[in-house]
Amino acid sequence: MVLAIMPWNFPLWQVFRYAAPAMMAGNVTLLKHASSTPGCARDIVELFDAAGFPPGTFQHLFLNNRKTEELIRHEGVAALTLTGSTRAGRAVAAIAGESLKKCVLELGGSDPFVVLADCDLEKTVEKAVQGRFQNNGQSCIAAKRFIVEAPIYDDFLTHFKTAIEALRVGDPHDEDIDVGPMARKDLRDELHKQVKQSVRQGARCLVGGEPLNRPGFFYPPTLLADVTPEMTVFKEETFGPVAAVIRARDTDEAIELANTSNFGLGATLWTSRNRGQNLVTRLHAGFVAVNEVVKSDPRLPFGGIKHSGFGRELSEVGIHEFTNIKTIYVA
Repeated sequence: MVLAIMPWNFPLWQVFRYAAPAMMAGNVTLLKHASSTPGCARDIVELFDAAGFPPGTFQHLFLNNRKTEELIRHEGVAALTLTGSTRAGRAVAAIAGESLKKCVLELGGSDPFVVLADCDLEKTVEKAVQGRFQNNGQSCIAAKRFIVEAPIYDDFLTHFKTAIEALRVGDPHDEDIDVGPMARKDLRDELHKQVKQSVRQGARCLVGGEPLNRPGFFYPPTLLADVTPEMTVFKEETFGPVAAVIRARDTDEAIELANTSNFGLGATLWTSRNRGQNLVTRLHAGFVAVNEVVKSDPRLPFGGIKHSGFGRELSEVGIHEFTNIKTIYVA
């Protein structure tokens, strides 16, 4: 049995992208979903039952942290997978390590969005907005650090600012709204703390920067310019609608700044196709895209390096993560 510990921010997709490959390999699953998504957990179980899976193949339990720790140690659990914060990943990996149980960790990210001088600026800005503000910025694979070559830094910043100012904030049930509220008050407060610290450290706030005075945990789309590596929004994951823009002298410094991070989930390069293909191997990330935002695709293996975790989900690689390779030799 594989224990899956899943987050709230994509409560259906995160589960299925683990479960489909793992169960194709013959595993059964016990889901411990986020405490804020019990309805999604029940719905997923009902879908597996309706699809004709044998009873008990996919089950879920509502557990607190202490009970989850006990379950990880239980002899009936052979392996586990977690999608969540780096802090949670460390805790789970430590417990799994005591029992020598295989685990896959898909953790936080501070994905660099590297903009080189020969990019298609209009398309790049459009994708920058999409990559940063998807799911109200509450995504581990969202672009967070926008590293721009000096020759086009000012032009990119001007167009990016205009596009961010045009985003509409409000009730996410309204189809005309671009950005909704954050999931919890503590998440909004932590994000605002990161913004304030970075401004004190020298970042320029060009858009947003203050919680909205309305019911709900709304934080406006925020743009910070002239960010440097010692600033909080560069060093930490910003899990909300805040974009940090960094100036790079040239391509070499842009790549160096992209790699100056404890995270290594995804990265994107915005440049000519041929040049991008020559540069991708220099970026330290589990997933690198040229002229497209980072996204998980069932056809492609997905996962991070460094503090963004280890192991892979999806594709043939994901199917094999939770299998035991047995060597048999007959003389």
